[in-house]
Amino acid sequence: MSTGNSPHPQVAVALAYLGQNGSAPKVVAKGRGLLAQAIIEKAREHGVFVHESAELVGLLMQVELDRHIPPQLYLAVAELLAWLYRLEGKQSIHNENPLV
Repeated sequence: MSTGNSPHPQVAVALAYLGQNGSAPKVVAKGRGLLAQAIIEKAREHGVFVHESAELVGLLMQVELDRHIPPQLYLAVAELLAWLYRLEGKQSIHNENPLV
């Protein structure tokens, strides 16, 4: 997740979610400026979706590195993850059944 196109330095937060043992997503990287750019570039290189939401990034920046997100953010992050899973599913189906 990132914020972009503003006069303020770019900010990025990377989340990891394994979906095991009922654990919440975890903040695995975060930064501002050049570090944020590096996080975003690395995500894109690996085909990871980059979602831009200044509000959500601002809240996630308050979470310590290698910590699970707090319960207050569960709904917002769950909605984003659900949307991504649906998007990935559609892409997977599209890739398996290409139009000729």
